[in-house]
Amino acid sequence: MQVIVGMSGASGVIYGIRLLEALKAEKGIETHLVMSDSAKMNISLETDWSANDVKKLADHVHSNKDIAANIASGSFQTAGMVVAPCAIKTLSAIANSYADSLIVRAADVTLKECRRLVLVPRETPLHTGHCELLYKASQIGAIIAPPMPAHYIKPQSIDDLVNHHVGRVLDLFKIDSSLVKRWQGSRSENLVE
Repeated sequence: MQVIVGMSGASGVIYGIRLLEALKAEKGIETHLVMSDSAKMNISLETDWSANDVKKLADHVHSNKDIAANIASGSFQTAGMVVAPCAIKTLSAIANSYADSLIVRAADVTLKECRRLVLVPRETPLHTGHCELLYKASQIGAIIAPPMPAHYIKPQSIDDLVNHHVGRVLDLFKIDSSLVKRWQGSRSENLVE
């Protein structure tokens, strides 16, 4: 199985990094990474990672300027693509099929080939224009998966929240990574009346 990971310039690059770590741990999965220049900058601003260290997590790394890369063609078979984080600029380009970069071209190809495209927008608050773009992207087939915290997991750290969300994204590809604390339902003895 081949999965494309795009990292664009929004805050929250840890989601893309953790996704690559989780995919690297899975047998039989080959990753293709594309990072925007802003994503590379945010890696150094938000984490202790370097862009070069993040590249080492992927099996293949493509320049965002290389729209002739194999992942730019529908004939190149993949299971789909995740854009994590997905900047509003990238969301806008995807929603409007404005494929001026490899991230957007690969996303566009993923949609036209009816493959799974998961967008992890990390922006708040959202104005109407943002909401319209999210709606438009979902109408053309993208799955919108903003990193909303799951409080039922009783997180003890930011890593708990990041891991859970990355695990939920992997669930969308039917990859059970053990990062998700599964909801077991409520038990009457634990309920407060």
